[in-house]
Amino acid sequence: MRDLDPLDPDYVRDVLSKPPFVPLHGVINVRDLGHYPSTTEKGQITKPGYLFRAAELSGITDEGKAKLKELGITRVYDLRSDTEIRKYNTPLPDIDGVEIIHMPVFQTADYSPEMMARRYQLYASGKTEAFLELYSQILDHGGHAFGTILRHVRDKPNEGCLFHCTAGKDRTGVMAAILLKLAGVEDELISRDYALTRVGREPAREKIMARLSKEPLFASNNEAALNMFTCRHETMQAFLEHFDEKYGGVDEYVRRYVGLSDEEIAIIKRNLLIPGTSRL
Repeated sequence: MRDLDPLDPDYVRDVLSKPPFVPLHGVINVRDLGHYPSTTEKGQITKPGYLFRAAELSGITDEGKAKLKELGITRVYDLRSDTEIRKYNTPLPDIDGVEIIHMPVFQTADYSPEMMARRYQLYASGKTEAFLELYSQILDHGGHAFGTILRHVRDKPNEGCLFHCTAGKDRTGVMAAILLKLAGVEDELISRDYALTRVGREPAREKIMARLSKEPLFASNNEAALNMFTCRHETMQAFLEHFDEKYGGVDEYVRRYVGLSDEEIAIIKRNLLIPGTSRL
């Protein structure tokens, strides 16, 4: 089955009912980044119930808000741009006891018609090389936003957080890869986590397509629209190799683009892990 084709609904329900997926009413593609084994620290796993990734939260219900607090999440980091929030009318939610921090990867200036046309063309191709260019843009622009999340890990090891973009795939996927790489998780498992978005997005397939149908490039090209949301295992594998080759690996990226010291990076790595055996 192609990555673009709808998945069997029974299969989707079954996968979404199990870890690492977390049910959060009104929000799709929610996953716990815990329980992944570290290859650098033997006998250690990523801390469960600490870091969560998701799609945007504007539709979260009261039931979902209660669950968010039950999970111990005290902060939500929104990586979306102001342009997206206005365009799709998806404002930041108000959740009692949870701080919502808007830290866009891309600024308004990065959403010029010319830049968006180029970005959409890359997404529409669905090619791995196109996603490498797109993800390089995310890395180049995202240091400040990613640094805010990394400093949460540095300073608040006992307070859970959730980070998201719009679909919870690209900017969120790059941030998740940075965190998992810092924890010493092998590339194969990081790629599997990325590919799970294929299942996580299914409940919102019609909504996503309706949004994209309003874009001229996608209005008459259904396959190009779906290409934008491909999340193939091999794409992340290629990206992780590219990350090492172009940026010198995760430690060097965090030093250069985020501005954290070796000592801070070491603290973050410790705070990401606990002793345990992986259940995944």
